[in-house]
Amino acid sequence: MVAGETSGDLLAGLLMDGLCARWPSLSAHGIGGPQMARRGFDAWWPSDKLAVRGYVEVLRHYREIVGIREQLKVRLLTQRPDVFIGVDAPDFNLDLEAALKSRGIKTVHFVCPSIWAWRAERVEKIRQSADHVLCIFPFEPALLARHGIPATYVGHPLANVIPLVPDRAAARTALGLSPDDTVVAILPGSRESEVRYLAAGFLAAAVLLRRERPEIRFVLPAIPALRPMIDAAARASGLGDSLMVVNGQSHAVLAACDVTLIASGTATLEAALFKRPMVIAYSMNWLSWQIMRRKKLQPWVGLPNILCNEFVAPELLQEAAKPERMARELLAWLDAPEKIKTLQQRFTSLHHELRRDTAQLATDAIEKILAS
Repeated sequence: MVAGETSGDLLAGLLMDGLCARWPSLSAHGIGGPQMARRGFDAWWPSDKLAVRGYVEVLRHYREIVGIREQLKVRLLTQRPDVFIGVDAPDFNLDLEAALKSRGIKTVHFVCPSIWAWRAERVEKIRQSADHVLCIFPFEPALLARHGIPATYVGHPLANVIPLVPDRAAARTALGLSPDDTVVAILPGSRESEVRYLAAGFLAAAVLLRRERPEIRFVLPAIPALRPMIDAAARASGLGDSLMVVNGQSHAVLAACDVTLIASGTATLEAALFKRPMVIAYSMNWLSWQIMRRKKLQPWVGLPNILCNEFVAPELLQEAAKPERMARELLAWLDAPEKIKTLQQRFTSLHHELRRDTAQLATDAIEKILAS
């Protein structure tokens, strides 16, 4: 298995629960993170080696990443696993899967690359690389079938982990927050490059929001490896005691908050499953942004907006991701309780749609691949 970055590690860990239940003597190894390690995964390299987003950012780490992939390919072709499962990270995994598949190793790709949103040309690469694709969104198998790619909708694992009705009171107690506090969650991403580009602006927006509402409490869940960067940004912001930085606990923070300022990515779907209004923001290296925007096929970037087929949450991207705009949009949510109620109903419907027995469906599909 190969999973890159925090979200891939989380999804792979949840998949491993099903794999280990079905095959108790399972041996799993490759590239993974702490969630996979908790299930007994043997990580030859840590998943954060692949946690890079953006064309220019990838170029800086290109030689190291390609070197890891080549070493892994040689090792897998020597040891020949029963099946290789690439979890997301398509830029890394698809080429590796193609090499393994051409040598007779069964390959499964978990999480269909978002060819419906951007880089539609990837569909040919998927066909060359994967014997089967496990899809987390319901419309994807039919799309892949039109291109001759076998696929199964398995639901989104997070929809089973996150409760339909989050316990806000319990989450606030666990974080030491009062039931009466107005709480804004600040989630500037899980990659070093994201924190570098987003944290200062997100916290500047929090400063502006506090000027309007001095009683607001801000909570920022930090990945431990990035804690020094987050702490430095927090000190520079001058937010003082109104900002609480916690290690991990992003789910508790999302359950506890009234609204979140959040980086585009898997975390936005988590926020939707927690039924929280959000302001989605993102910025990156200018050249990476120019390349990516030309490959975009839809008007939306945030997963909740893509899945709902409309702007249910504002998106502030690149030049639009200014502290003033972010603070204004956050304040607009806090002043619109009826709009929040409608949004929560929409997100509840989405949650039901994504909730399936993922472990059973995924392992059923994998078993068929192994028997073929």
